[in-house]
Amino acid sequence: MVKPRKPGEEKTKGVYADPDELIRLQFKATGFCFFPKQPVHSLLSGRHASRLRGRGLDFEEVRNYIPGDDIRTIDWKITARTQKPYTRVYTEERERPVLVVVDQRISMFFGTRVNMKSVTAAEAAALAAWRVVSAGDRVGAVVFNDSEIREVRPHRSKKTVMQILDIIVDQNHSLGVDHGITSSPDMLNKSLEKIVHLAKHDYLVCIMSDFFGITDDTNRLIKLISRHNDVIIGLIYDPIAKELPDAGKIVISDSGKQIELDMGSRKLREQYPEIFEGRLKSLTDELTKYGVPVLPIHTAEGVAEQVRAVLGYSPGMRRR
Repeated sequence: MVKPRKPGEEKTKGVYADPDELIRLQFKATGFCFFPKQPVHSLLSGRHASRLRGRGLDFEEVRNYIPGDDIRTIDWKITARTQKPYTRVYTEERERPVLVVVDQRISMFFGTRVNMKSVTAAEAAALAAWRVVSAGDRVGAVVFNDSEIREVRPHRSKKTVMQILDIIVDQNHSLGVDHGITSSPDMLNKSLEKIVHLAKHDYLVCIMSDFFGITDDTNRLIKLISRHNDVIIGLIYDPIAKELPDAGKIVISDSGKQIELDMGSRKLREQYPEIFEGRLKSLTDELTKYGVPVLPIHTAEGVAEQVRAVLGYSPGMRRR
């Protein structure tokens, strides 16, 4: 069970994930989907949707050919052996395993508006998990921080979603600049290596992270995962990455090192957003080469609203 909110925790709203809010997100997990058919203005439409194969077909039986059956389904071996036409019958695959990957490292414990990145990642993961289960698919998770990687095998049940949320909340509430956490950028790649072994074929892998510690090996691993699976990247960021406020000198820390920034410097305020945009473009350009869409998700607005906007939700779209 997801741990209930403790007295006084309402004061930390946005700093730590609210278990009740993660559960309530099941009622907002509508108006979008991860599979075709996508609205034409969805990020997953067109060239991005080419990797999203959707549900496949399962073989059910062989029966006598009936006029009007698709001749492409005729079983020619049985037909030749019996001298009577037989056709293979298929049914639509009813479920598909989805793996939600959630970053809860100390680099995610940062935010200037509404939420910490770690909270936004938790809410994005919860929204995705609830949506998957409501669509009748199996959902599992890989949740990692700076010291451990925890795994939940895919199942089609709300109980599994609650198990995932419990792990996310546990890691999320363990974050803190005074908790003695040592930043481990390499945990991103270690988690991706684990996913390579978990997601063998026809998974949908949704990765929620700020991609701190990204290397050439990160791209290699994502490419490897996407060879036989579909991958969607939820790039979590804070709005300050796009526009620095004129707030004078501030000190930024990752719990280990500190740096002082003069945010009153016009040159810094102009160059800093270019760094983020360049990083986003580099990540997006590299991953879209092999069909992996990147969804930027920021901390200053509700996740459900952002996901609907990016995936093409509109008032006229049929909700499922």
